[in-house]
Amino acid sequence: MSTIRVDVVSAEESIFSGEAKFVALPGEAGELGILPGHIPLITRIKPGAVRIEKADGGEEFVFVAGGILEVQPHHITVLSDTAIRGNDLDEAKALEARRQAEEAVKNAHSDIDLAKATSELAVMAAQIAALRKFRQKK
Repeated sequence: MSTIRVDVVSAEESIFSGEAKFVALPGEAGELGILPGHIPLITRIKPGAVRIEKADGGEEFVFVAGGILEVQPHHITVLSDTAIRGNDLDEAKALEARRQAEEAVKNAHSDIDLAKATSELAVMAAQIAALRKFRQKK
């Protein structure tokens, strides 16, 4: 069975490192699916769920708040400022953060404030969607 090395890294820590049969994640232009031997690729990724089909048959889910993906034929690296293991996602905190981002959008006093709040709202919406996707798989 052919596998590919996968490393998912946040600004704070290594979130996942191991062998996988398949990786799916939200690319900038749409969903990406990567198998061992994939052609080299560097692209930005959007906030959402990274699904890793591990070599042992299990699955790992990680939420990323955007970032960079580098694919080499035998190695995938996902770099994100924020990455959270699926088991560590907290729906109540995510819903509260989304509510705060919605308030910030309503109360924005400048284009910069609006852009920042809108970006945070998009990240929180993606985190909630990833959390619900993760829970459905369990």
